[in-house]
Amino acid sequence: MDLKSKIRVIEDFPVEGISFKDITTLIKDKDAFREAVNLMIEDLKDKDIDYIAGPEARGFLFGATVAYALGVGFIPVRKPGKLPGEVSSYEYELEYGTNTLEIHADAIEEGKRVAIVDDLLATGGTVRSAARLIESLGGEIVAMEFLIELESLKGRDELIEYHVNSLVKFDK
Repeated sequence: MDLKSKIRVIEDFPVEGISFKDITTLIKDKDAFREAVNLMIEDLKDKDIDYIAGPEARGFLFGATVAYALGVGFIPVRKPGKLPGEVSSYEYELEYGTNTLEIHADAIEEGKRVAIVDDLLATGGTVRSAARLIESLGGEIVAMEFLIELESLKGRDELIEYHVNSLVKFDK
């Protein structure tokens, strides 16, 4: 199946010059959604994974689904102030400012094997930060899975120490 054809591209959203990749058209198509999830599962199934981590918010859609199918736990990676209880945080630089990610401080036990699943790989900043946060708690990142990769932004170059798989590639 051509998954790329199932993704709607909306030019100049949310601001002029951005070519937004809308995955809602893919996930509403039961066959395309199933195919995307199955391809992610196929890449991850022999990696002895304990947890899937999914960055907020679209990483929840694919991450929780893949975790369920693999029979492993799911760990949400959230924006600040969204998780109750004690959290671990990681602040990272953006082009214009900073951002922070959080997970529960007790989410990962030392040595557990984690795959990060998200909808989009762009510059790699968010997923690299999620990886650093997980590693700071003793987790081992064994793979990163993405539905879409924006190749011109070279996010993969920021993740050379990890196994990275993307299903659909766009130039921008």
